[in-house]
Formats: sequence, C-alpha cells, structure tokens
Amino acid sequence: MLNWSDTIDDVDWDELSALYRAAPLGDKPPALLRQVFGQSMYRALVRHGGRLVGAGRVLADGGDCACLCDIAVLPSHQGTGLGGQIVDSLVELARGHRTIILYAVPGKKPFYRKHGFMRMSTAMAIFQNQAQQLERGYLHAD
Repeated sequence: MLNWSDTIDDVDWDELSALYRAAPLGDKPPALLRQVFGQSMYRALVRHGGRLVGAGRVLADGGDCACLCDIAVLPSHQGTGLGGQIVDSLVELARGHRTIILYAVPGKKPFYRKHGFMRMSTAMAIFQNQAQQLERGYLHAD
C-alpha cells in the first residue's frame, strides 16, 4: 500500500537525495532538496512500507505560472504507474494557474504527453553547467 504525503516535516533528506540518484536524476544534495522542497507550493512524497519510493514538487506563484519539478520514482517502482500518478496529482494541485510547465529528461516527452503536456516552441533556459546540459540533450545550440 502506498502512503502519500505533502508534508516535509518528516522527510529524511538523505533518503530523498538517494532517490534522485537512483531514479536517476542526478546528484541533488540533501541541503538543496530541503531548500527547494521547502519553497515549493505543492509536493508529493510517496512511501511504500515506510520507504520513500517517489517524489515531485511544484514551484508556483499562486496564479500565473506553475512548474513541475524533480519528479522521480525508484527503479523498483518504475513502470507501475506511480510516476504518472505523481504527475497527475501535481497537475491537479496546480490547476488554476494560467500556465503549467515542466522540462523533461530527454526521451521522456511521450510520457508527459500522456498527461496533457505539449512541446513548446518558445522555451529557453540557462543552466548552471550549459556545456553538460548540451551534452545530455537538454539544450540545443541552434
């Protein structure tokens, strides 16, 4: 049975950091996760047997723009529909914002299309490490 929560009061930040590494979504240090989850308007934390198996958050301003971020599921629970449930839950929480956006891991756009997202032709980004993100396929220098 899955246990869903939106509170960060009892989060083990080291466990959440390990979830992102395992997913794999890169290295997100515990202190950074504490900061960004604390400043997010909406959160989804999913446990199975007390173990954190999925997470996601929405950075939002309450009316104009909401951005789904950091959606991750442990490999043991990938392919079970949990990722889609997290996305749908966060989209529902953000409903009412004029725009709901996200950026996806390269190759995962079809997954997000199933949940109502469409590709933007106007999105641009500045990453902390531009060269790495070009290499990973998140950016295109056109």
